[in-house]
Amino acid sequence: MYKQTIIIRSDLKLGKGKIGGQCSHASVSSYNIVRKKFPEIANEWEQEGQKKIVLKVDGEAELLEQFKLAKSAGIPCELIRDAGHTQVEPGTITCIGIGPWNEKKLDELFGKLKLL
Repeated sequence: MYKQTIIIRSDLKLGKGKIGGQCSHASVSSYNIVRKKFPEIANEWEQEGQKKIVLKVDGEAELLEQFKLAKSAGIPCELIRDAGHTQVEPGTITCIGIGPWNEKKLDELFGKLKLL
């Protein structure tokens, strides 16, 4: 089984709508990488219902740690920077999208993080 993991910074105190938008950016961006490099995984994830989980970290340093962890494990992921039109400064790193990828591997790497 496959799922997608999205990790967002809780220190930014984003509004609910902004969180939804940033998580959507992360989901689509990461999915597009998987779709190009691993189309069989993308297809399987689509057939399974596109499972996702949204987790949180305390700040940018911790988010970058999680991004490096995913990268070093060879998991497709994407770092999201905001355009800065509303709640945060331009270029602010808000979240990451990881996968879809093997659910057990994602749980192994990111299971210690708290749900949003």
